[in-house]
Amino acid sequence: MTDKPVIITTEHRGVFAGLIPADQDLMARSMPLKSAKMAIYWGTTKGLMELCQTGPTSSSKISAQADIPMLHAITGVFDISPEAWAKWEKA
Repeated sequence: MTDKPVIITTEHRGVFAGLIPADQDLMARSMPLKSAKMAIYWGTTKGLMELCQTGPTSSSKISAQADIPMLHAITGVFDISPEAWAKWEKA
């Protein structure tokens, strides 16, 4: 099984990028997230979708990486472009 990069938002205004199983139920309100990083400050001019399309900018503040065994209170799951995921991994 392969993992898929996504951005997940939560009820608590958290914005996380990480990997979920490709067959993950996207309707779930909780799910694990591997290699996760949190957007502490977006640093974008086009909002959250810019983080999905092109990744963090030089103005973004991104956390250290950690696995999250179970992320709760999920409000949205967004696909990330390969270009954006590469920047998330380097941030």
